Amino acid sequence: KQWYQRRVRGAEKALKPARVYGTGAASLYEKNEFADGEDKLYIAISSDRGLCGGIHSGLGRTFKALHAESPVKKSVMVGDKVKAILIKTMGDTYLSTFNNVGKKQSSFSDALDIAEEVLTYEFDSADIAYNSFVNVVSYKPVIKATPSAANIESNDAIFTYDEVDSEVIRCYQEFTLANMIHHALKEQEASEQSARMNAMENATRNAGEMIDALQLQYNRTRQAVITRELIEIISGANALD
Repeated sequence: KQWYQRRVRGAEKALKPARVYGTGAASLYEKNEFADGEDKLYIAISSDRGLCGGIHSGLGRTFKALHAESPVKKSVMVGDKVKAILIKTMGDTYLSTFNNVGKKQSSFSDALDIAEEVLTYEFDSADIAYNSFVNVVSYKPVIKATPSAANIESNDAIFTYDEVDSEVIRCYQEFTLANMIHHALKEQEASEQSARMNAMENATRNAGEMIDALQLQYNRTRQAVITRELIEIISGANALD
């Protein structure tokens, strides 16, 4: 338990600076209106590791609901868990997949690798889906939209800022995409660690309850055998008298 608590605290500590940069990167998109466009690309952030309750299946259900509402045509899967969950429903939409995720803490370099791969594809908006860490007992699936450079440029309000041109917008979009993916990776890691700790605590408690129940059953059976043997001995002694 203490080992898992240390892992959760470490994940929370790593999340704090990533959350600052991630929310800062997303603030421009949230405060301005950008056309979503029809050409959407979805990025699912999970990991390769299990034993953490229903955190991966919850993200899978979010994607299945999205797919049922409006068919997903392009997706990038980060982590084997969500990839395996969605392969029957959305396998034909996979553009790229990433594995060996979650075996060690992610870095900004990992986010850059994912962002560079995403930017090789054409899209109007890249929506990042992940589990957002709330506290040690809860998390929630969220989706953050990141418009393409062309969509950002189509908003005339952007040009009210000084010295903004197409090159600046393209660089900004690439950097914010990497920042938001890094933030999503850290949110997912913290959520997984807390879910894993809770799952292990529940498993330990259930195992303890099962052991107690079996111990009680054993004691009752043992007592019944001893009582029966005593009755047989006493009955035999009385018969001899």
